[in-house]
Order: sequence, then structure tokens, then C-alpha cells
Amino acid sequence: MRKHFLYLSGLLFITLLLPSRYAEAQDTLRLTLDQALEIALSESNTIKIADMTVEKTGYAKKGSYAALYPNVSANGSYQRTLLKQVMVMDMGDQPMEIKVGRDNNINTSATASMPLVNAQLWESLKLSGMDVEMAVEQARSSRIGMIKQVKQAFYAVLLAQESLHVVAEVYDNAQKNYEKTLQRFNVGKVSEVERLRAQVSMLNAEPNVSSAENAVLLANWQLKAVMGIDLGTNIKVEGDLNNYTEEMLTPYVSEENLENNSSLIQLGIQDRMLESTIRMQKRQYLPTLAASINYNYSAMGDEDLRWFPSSNAALSLSIPIFDGFQKHYSIQQSKVTKNMLALQREDTERNLRIAIRNYNDQIALCVKNYQAANATVEIAQKSYEISEKMYEVGKATLVELNDAQLALQQAQLTQAQAIYNYMMTKASLDELIGKE
Repeated sequence: MRKHFLYLSGLLFITLLLPSRYAEAQDTLRLTLDQALEIALSESNTIKIADMTVEKTGYAKKGSYAALYPNVSANGSYQRTLLKQVMVMDMGDQPMEIKVGRDNNINTSATASMPLVNAQLWESLKLSGMDVEMAVEQARSSRIGMIKQVKQAFYAVLLAQESLHVVAEVYDNAQKNYEKTLQRFNVGKVSEVERLRAQVSMLNAEPNVSSAENAVLLANWQLKAVMGIDLGTNIKVEGDLNNYTEEMLTPYVSEENLENNSSLIQLGIQDRMLESTIRMQKRQYLPTLAASINYNYSAMGDEDLRWFPSSNAALSLSIPIFDGFQKHYSIQQSKVTKNMLALQREDTERNLRIAIRNYNDQIALCVKNYQAANATVEIAQKSYEISEKMYEVGKATLVELNDAQLALQQAQLTQAQAIYNYMMTKASLDELIGKE
């Protein structure tokens, strides 16, 4: 009976435990780089704000076209006379008082007006279109910047995971070496000093594992923050840095094309906007012509109201003659601003080309560092394996084994760092040349 009860209790425990673990596994979001980018471009507030800015500017452009349509308005008023005005007139030798006005006065009107000739207005509509173009380019720049941030955060997670793998392997080896040393110590083949040295090596390796685990956690948080998802979401970044080795070793073609650089494109749009502004300011010298039509329907009376319609149409011609040179000075200011923008664009392009060359040099250096580190890893791995076997047979000391392990660890981390540096630099270069 007791065995039956324990069996049922264990079965119930397993039944309750499995769903929670299954749910935990289901809640873990497994991410590749493409999936991380897709989520970031749809969930990030930065991208949402950029898209809303484009939408807002589009509405502003549509609103500016309202100036081309007739402006129609209607008005109505009612007036009740509380005390009528009195006029005094001489009728012969006697003054006569006459009350003027009616008790009730009602007036309604409808007015429609629109510009017929207004060159300044037409040019301002073109300027509104350029505002939308600028907003779209700024949104594209935000997406390119977001892609770079997500890539670099993703690579940082991969580097942290690779570092954790290396230090965990070192810790595992230190544990195995300590166990072997302890066995040899128990049979009197090594001294107490050798055993303590192996134990110290194992204990020194343990904090490195904790630090590496914490680095992975922080890198995951940074990735989630960049992606715009809740920091409490469980994620698992799939892949490792070695997946990018083939891309890294593929002959690299230097990127020097700045046609898609967002900064230069935005400066180009600003230049065209200034040209349009200057044209708009010059057209302030031209006459403007507007048309309007008005219809009134009014009534007045004490008790019986009588309605009277009236209507008129008008053309309004405005010719600017003299404004104290205000338009002239405004045009000169815009021209100076345009010249300043041209110098800014020249400096920006020069600095961008320097940055491109710097990135290209860094990429070439990363490839060389990886090739050197790769050869070092092979040698260090072989050296460690030889030292481990020699230590097992008593022909090498623990110090020599630890030195070989340390050399292998440094080579592996250098190799991973070279791939990481390459991918980080490549992501920055892609942003610089405007690659989406």
C-alpha cells in the first residue's frame, strides 16, 4: 500500500512538473540574426517613431494643397434692438423725434475665395513635397542604424557565448586535472604541493565561468533592449561566430560607393530645399491675383421680417512695390546658408571617405589576425594535448600543463575576437554606405 501511494505521488509530481517545463521551453524565443532583425524592424519604438514622422509629414503635405482649393465659409448673426436710436428733425418750427431701426436684425452670408495667380504658393507646395522626401530618408536612416545596432548586439551575444564556452572548457579541464592529480597523490606519485597547485588552478577557473555567464546575460539584455522587446523575455541566440568564417575568408571587395549614404542624401535634399526656398522668396516680387464671391441674405423688422438678398464678386490684385529691402536680405541669407551647406557636404563626404578607408583597413587587419590566430589555435591545441599526455605519465609538471592550457585559451579567444571585430566593422561599414 505504501509503495502504491509513493508511486501515485511520484506520478502526480511528474505530471505537474512537465507542463511547467514545457511551458518554459515554449516561452523561450530562439533567435537567428534574420529573426532578430525582423522583430526589431517591427517592434522597435525608434522605427515606429520614424514611420509616424513620415505619416505626419504626409498629412502636412496634403494640408498645404488646401490653399489651392476655394476657401468657403458661412456666417450668421442675430441682433435684438433693446433701445432704438432717436433722430431729431426740424419739421417747420417744431422738432420731430424719429426712432431709427428695427427690433430684429438677422444677417447670413456665404463667402468663397481662392488664389488665381500666386507663384510663391506654388513653390511652397514643392517645398512641402521635399519635407516628405526628407522624412522618408530619415526613416530609412533609422532603419539602417537599427540594423547595425541589432547586428552588433547579436554578435556581442555570440562572442559572450563563445567566451563562456572557452572558459567553461578550461574549468572542465582544470577539474579533470585535479581529479587525476588527486588520484596520483593518493598513490604517492605526486607531492602535496602538486595537488594543491591543481586545486588552486581549478578554483581560479570557477569565477571566470561566473563572469562569462554574467556577460552572456548582459549581452542578451542589450540585444532585447535594441530589438524593443520586453527584458523579461527568455531568448536563445542560435549560431556561433564560426558560422561567419566563410564570409570572412571570402575575398573582400572594398566598398567606396557613397551614393546610398543617408547623411549625404539628406544634405542633398536640404540643398534642393534651399534652392526652392530661394525661388519662393524671389517670387514674392511677383503680383498675386485672387478671386472671391459673397452672398448675403438679411432681414429686419419689428414683427414681420422681410428678407433681402445681395451678392458680389471681386478680383483682388496685389502688386508688391517696396518693403524696405526685406525680401532682398532674406534671399541673401538663404544664399549664404546654401553656400555653407555646400561646404558642410564637402567636409562630410571627405570624412566619410576617410572612415571607409579606415573600415577597409580594419577588415583586412581582422582577416590577418584571424588567420594568425587560427594557426596559433592548431599549434596550441596540439601542444596542450601533448602536455596533457606527458603529465599523465609524469613527464611534465602541472605548471607546464597550465601554461599550455592558458596558451590555448588565449588563442581561442583571440580567434573569436578576430571574427567578432570583423563582423562589427562590417556592420559599421554597411551602415556608412547605406546598405540595407
